[in-house]
Amino acid sequence: MHDILPEDQAFFQKVYAVAANIAGFYGFQRIDTPLVEEAELFSKGIGLSTDIVEKQMYVFRSKGGDYLALRPEFTAGIVRAYIEHGMFNLPQPLKFYSLGPLFRLERPQAGRFRQFHQVDLEVFGEQSSVIDAQIIQIFYNILKELKFKNLIVEINSIGDSQCRPYYKKLLVSYFRSRESSLCSDCRRRLRYNPLRILDCKEEKCQPVKSQAPQLVDHLCEECKSHFKEVLEFLDEVELPYRLNPYLVRGLDYYTKTVFEIMEDNEEGQKIGSLVGGGRFDALVKLLGGKDTPACGAALGAERVVQVIKERSKKETVRSEQLPKVFLAQLGDLAKRKSLKMFEEFRKAKIPISESLAKDSLKTQLRAADKAGADYTLILGQREALEETIIIRDMKNSRQETVKSEKAVREIQKRLKK
Repeated sequence: MHDILPEDQAFFQKVYAVAANIAGFYGFQRIDTPLVEEAELFSKGIGLSTDIVEKQMYVFRSKGGDYLALRPEFTAGIVRAYIEHGMFNLPQPLKFYSLGPLFRLERPQAGRFRQFHQVDLEVFGEQSSVIDAQIIQIFYNILKELKFKNLIVEINSIGDSQCRPYYKKLLVSYFRSRESSLCSDCRRRLRYNPLRILDCKEEKCQPVKSQAPQLVDHLCEECKSHFKEVLEFLDEVELPYRLNPYLVRGLDYYTKTVFEIMEDNEEGQKIGSLVGGGRFDALVKLLGGKDTPACGAALGAERVVQVIKERSKKETVRSEQLPKVFLAQLGDLAKRKSLKMFEEFRKAKIPISESLAKDSLKTQLRAADKAGADYTLILGQREALEETIIIRDMKNSRQETVKSEKAVREIQKRLKK
């Protein structure tokens, strides 16, 4: 788990602000679910044989005897809220977005954290393929707004309860005859979750995987038609995509469309998945609600921030927030007056910094210079008594004394110039 230090906060806030703004434009409303839920919600919703439930969930018994879990993803909790609050009685579709921390007991590796943050979008009560395409388009737009280039959508269809059982039988039959060539994880997956073998990254499994039957060749007519429509919508809005027959995602609740958005760098190498999601038409019913089609996806904030940071070493987001004004004070009376002046600048929405704990003017001017302030306001004992203030231009060291009540207006005029 990691700290988000002050120098990184601006990057995370930028990601959240862009996501919230675009989500709001498309009619998504914010929903916040608890960090802690009943563990059964996730084991039932995500799937007992998934890596998340088997290996990565933080689970514990409460003093009251409840079996609880820190949320490893957003969707199951939002579905629970949708059912619990009777939202199926509202006009559909309903669109929600959420952002915040999630928890998974991940293997320690660069860029992966056990407490991490996501931006999540979900749509309930709409079975049309246009929603799949719109979710993809929204996340594509968020990444574009954050200055990502060369984005590519990897997409697949994993069918539904009509066509997937037959495909699973084909897959099990194929892998069983080649079981000795699979890694230990995939040999276990063969018994419990054969689709996950297609998602294996182990080098040993790649040759076997590449010859496996592809689900897209065994879709029922409804799934085939749905997938074709999604691709046509993506063509219509000119979003670049490529079919990936091995993309299955790591959660059991997905049906039909699954996708990831990544960035190809100049050498054609992938940085990794920035966004992932798909349809989950059976999940609401599985968790006790009415039969409700749904679709959603999530963006990994840490991974996105990591890329933005690397690209903005010369021009950081933080520099946009730096105060242009510094307030220096000398003496107890000036200190007291400074607090009131700070409030006036806050109301006028002018960022201002200070070193109220320091008494030396030389030290405070050095701090103003280090902070990159354009102007320093100097309030000494004499100025405090006469209700005046000195405005010092930090570029040319020129000073002017004005009435303290006019300080905000004077600074506003100078900053505009």
